Amino acid sequence: MRPARATRGQGHVVIISGLSGAGKSQASKLFEDLGYYCVDNLPPDLLDGFIGLRDADPIRYRNVVLVLDIRAGDPAPAIETARAGLAKRDAPLQVLYLEASDANLISRFSETRHRHPLQTRSGVQAGIIEERERLARTRELADHVIDTSGLSIGQLKERLFSIVPREGAADELLIDILTFGFKFGIPIEADLVFDVRFLTNPYYVPDLKPLSGLQSPVRDYVMGQPAASRFLDLVVELLELTVPAYRSEGKSRLTIALGCTGGYHRSIALAEELAERLRGMGSTSVAVFHRELER
Repeated sequence: MRPARATRGQGHVVIISGLSGAGKSQASKLFEDLGYYCVDNLPPDLLDGFIGLRDADPIRYRNVVLVLDIRAGDPAPAIETARAGLAKRDAPLQVLYLEASDANLISRFSETRHRHPLQTRSGVQAGIIEERERLARTRELADHVIDTSGLSIGQLKERLFSIVPREGAADELLIDILTFGFKFGIPIEADLVFDVRFLTNPYYVPDLKPLSGLQSPVRDYVMGQPAASRFLDLVVELLELTVPAYRSEGKSRLTIALGCTGGYHRSIALAEELAERLRGMGSTSVAVFHRELER
């Protein structure tokens, strides 16, 4: 299917469903970073009520992502009702269904030590099989089925945003700033990669080690280094030169990766500051993703 266009008049409603452990919560967080109002594990019986809430406050709930899955029962009937109701309002609705192979799902549950919601004494795989059967109708209703087996967070992001585009002008360049740790590998989706390990590492400051680059003490420590501000000046200057050229060549998305050793301190602090600077460039939408933040 073709990706649905996000309209400026009615906004956009996305329902994410699928198998437990397939990445629904991660997908929701990616949309949240783009300004979507996200509700995880919404009971299907409340879906119609949420649509009414959206009618009452269309600005706050303009673009929403709702995660419905087996934890609160079969979402299929509620999805069918919501689709009919939103069609009358001329509001776009997309249903995304995430799944993965049994082997991948079993491995994920083993790594996280989470319990499958349908798990019994028969084990995790029996719960997965039952869940596939119970969500069969929901899968049929989906506009897109995404197999997340082997996908990194970055690859999942690319897959999702190729289906559900961001709002913006036709000539707008979408800039994704992605932070990462070199010890975990360079993200393959990056167009530009910057190594920020030249800065003094907050990791070796006892009070800063447990904090991330999102927190003020780390951010102040990193940005307090003269080289940090100069580095950002040069990156912005480079982008001021290249972004118009990228746009004229028809490029719609640019992924900039900033990496430090662990992807937890320096790269995050710099990425947040870079995003603030780039948002003032015009005809540019900026989103920030921190790959290692939940490791």
